[in-house]
Amino acid sequence: MMLPRFRPHTAQGQRWSRAFPLTASVAVALWLGGCAAPGTEFQSTGVDPLPAEYQDFFDKEQPRNPEWMHDNTLEEAQQLVAAGQTREAILKLKGLAAQDIPKAYYELGKIWDQGKGIQADPAKAAAYYEDAVRTPSYILGHASLNLAKLSLEQQGAPYRPVLAYYLLEQAMEEEIGRDEGVVMASLLARGADGVAADPQRALALYRQAANNGNPDAILALANAYAEGGWLDTDKARSREYAERYAEGLRERAGGGDIKAMTELAELYSADGLLAGNDDRRLHWLTQAAQAGDPDAVAKAGREMLDSGRAEQGVTLLTQAAENGDVDAMERLGRILLEGDGLRARPIEARNWLEKAIDEDSVDARVTLGRALLEGDALPAEPQRGIRLLEQAARHDDPLALAMLGQAYLADEVVPTQPVIAARYLERGHELGHPFATEQLGALYLSGRGVATDPARGERLLREAIDQGQSGALRTLGEAYLAEDGPLPYQPREAERLLTQAVEAGDTSAATRLGEAYLTGELSGELSGELSPETTGPNPTQEPGGDAMAVADGASTQRGNSRVDHGRRLLENAAEQGDAYAMVVLGRAYRDGTGVSRDLAQATEWLERAEAAGHPSAAEALMRTQRDRGQAGDIQALIASARQGNVNSMADLGRAYRDGEGVGRNLSEASRWLERAARQGHPGAAAALGRMYLDGEGVARDPAKGAELLQVAVAGGHAGARADLGGMLLTGNGVEADPERGRRLLSEAAEAGNEYAAQTLGEAYLEGNGVSADPAEAERWLTRASDAGSLSARALLGTALVRGDQSLAQDPSRGEQLLTSAADQGHAGAQASLGREYLRGENLERDTRQGADYLLKAARQGHETARLALAKAYLAANGLENANREQALVWLDGVMDGNSQMASQTLHDLLSDEATLAAMPETMNAGG
Repeated sequence: MMLPRFRPHTAQGQRWSRAFPLTASVAVALWLGGCAAPGTEFQSTGVDPLPAEYQDFFDKEQPRNPEWMHDNTLEEAQQLVAAGQTREAILKLKGLAAQDIPKAYYELGKIWDQGKGIQADPAKAAAYYEDAVRTPSYILGHASLNLAKLSLEQQGAPYRPVLAYYLLEQAMEEEIGRDEGVVMASLLARGADGVAADPQRALALYRQAANNGNPDAILALANAYAEGGWLDTDKARSREYAERYAEGLRERAGGGDIKAMTELAELYSADGLLAGNDDRRLHWLTQAAQAGDPDAVAKAGREMLDSGRAEQGVTLLTQAAENGDVDAMERLGRILLEGDGLRARPIEARNWLEKAIDEDSVDARVTLGRALLEGDALPAEPQRGIRLLEQAARHDDPLALAMLGQAYLADEVVPTQPVIAARYLERGHELGHPFATEQLGALYLSGRGVATDPARGERLLREAIDQGQSGALRTLGEAYLAEDGPLPYQPREAERLLTQAVEAGDTSAATRLGEAYLTGELSGELSGELSPETTGPNPTQEPGGDAMAVADGASTQRGNSRVDHGRRLLENAAEQGDAYAMVVLGRAYRDGTGVSRDLAQATEWLERAEAAGHPSAAEALMRTQRDRGQAGDIQALIASARQGNVNSMADLGRAYRDGEGVGRNLSEASRWLERAARQGHPGAAAALGRMYLDGEGVARDPAKGAELLQVAVAGGHAGARADLGGMLLTGNGVEADPERGRRLLSEAAEAGNEYAAQTLGEAYLEGNGVSADPAEAERWLTRASDAGSLSARALLGTALVRGDQSLAQDPSRGEQLLTSAADQGHAGAQASLGREYLRGENLERDTRQGADYLLKAARQGHETARLALAKAYLAANGLENANREQALVWLDGVMDGNSQMASQTLHDLLSDEATLAAMPETMNAGG
């Protein structure tokens, strides 16, 4: 137990004397009453007792050393620090510390605390401050405050909130006139380990400091009264204190304080205490930028962009980027790519993105990778795009993972690899990217790359929906609409989800919902939940955007039928460029589904769909043209063409060419097609080009045909790409250009043209114009087959059955493909399948089936099948050297008779081994 100590009557001693009556009386009472531990005079309800190892920090002793004797040395040390000679200052101070001079400990603590000329070391600073507090001196209050701050910061020094509380009490008792009250208020506002929150005392301390003009206290009170603060929310008080704080900042900013300028900008930010004044925020950011703050330059640039002042924003971002701001480089590259609010400058954009990538920017890799993958803003470089995204994915960038998943599913720039896609998407989902979650959910519904798990797929899609993914709304809605789909059939829930997707601007959802209404999948009157109040534009969408137009189609007057609503949805989606919506409308007008039959409207929509590259548009248009001719509407078409309607000219030319609705007249066909082609109609140019290639109604002129196909290709006609690509690939009628031919065929095939896919597959199979590549051949022929090409199916099936052209033999799959094509009437497939069943080399022998298929092929005029049967007949009758024409006459007689008798006759004929041996080794599957 120690007696209270007294201090000499210096200026600071006078402060001690004023505080002494209470402190001394407490200490004397403790001394008289027993041995009370030092520091207990500061203990408060809700605060843990002071740990024993710190009690000597609070001993009330007189200073032992006359520090004034060392003032010169201390001053020299301070001057050395100011001059940047910190090491020399430390040596001097350590000499004094060895003599137990508290001010030396304190100054050493400040050096390590503030990192003056050396690397800051909070732990070492705390140790020196402890020595300064432990040794009685007039620096006690300052050392206590500094040690308390370090004990609360958790920045390298031990975290000791209880000790900090007692130190702050000691600093406050010393009345050092710094921010000890504010630090104590901050501790008590929410409390800490061993220190219970005391909001009332914290409020009192903050108010006292605020009244004395302490800016930290003023800001703390503004935050305390704000929503989410530790006091009851009082927006008016919060704003009042925030305005007081801003006033002080403005004074400092007026004197050129850049930090004050940036703080003012933050106050006026969207989540700042004075939110709602973007102009002020931008003003202070601009001021900071002009004053030379590089961070403010970039921030001001971004603010300019966000507020619609694109050119000013780009100017500031360019300045920041030139100053080496990597984030500014990336943002600048992105905005110049997108051209949002200004002219796109893709070359400049790429330069900035490349520079950011050189500085190891992950965001720049993602931005440039996407652009090179999509090939819209920049020329496509898919392989580099993939590489950049993969580099970003290695940094766990969630968007890169989502984009890679999409790329490995799309089969456009890289071969489809669902398993790899699923791995990327799983990681992207784990990192919280909603697009990855959406795609992963779709995979679990379909079982692509993962084991089918509809329940998990549904959960993931719901999660993506909660994160705002309209695509997930559409995918789940479509799944609920499929009666034989992976999820239970829920038409009303499907309708609700698709409607929400439409409101969010999803054009594909508008098409699917419109189709369901129009075709009757969803029937009846619009219910209350689909009223204009709930199907109007999404309030988060900006007026005038594409999504706005689609969502506007979702609105309709209460009581209108779903059919009418569906038509409006489809029309809006089609106007936004959705090719499938055009096809649905075209078919609906052709067939009178949900709308009055109108073949002119049907033709218009289907022509637009064909020009947009939809794979099913051409066949639907052909049927529509046939229907128009059968309906006797040719005169209306002629009148429209004569009035100068270019679409009608093209239609009329095709009608004359095909003899649909009018007598076939190739001269008239070429005349109308040429008029339409001269006016830039790509379909007419393509049709006329084919006529010149085939010499159909015009003198054969491959060069002119190729020239017309070029015009059609320039107009975006996918079929013309396929025709011209095939010519250039092999030099058929034009100078060969295999690389361009392959590229055109690939573009057409990627757009869904099955003929282009078949041509590519056949070229890779036989090595015509390209190096033979069995894998590519199989890929393209499979795509054409899946798109409905019977010729591709027959070619691929024959090659797989026989293992032709180095293609791995797969008789089972080949038989399935041939059977599918043959049963749909493809003569070449019938001939090949018949031959294989008869010979029994690659497929199990079945002479009856073989004879039947061969007869079907021969009846369709398949030349190889006819000759094979004729040769078999001659061999069976020992007439191998007889006139083949006589055998063909016999064959025609058999085929013209009873089909059952014909089948039996051929079956009997082909049962003989010698006859079978006379069959040709191969038959043309493509006939």
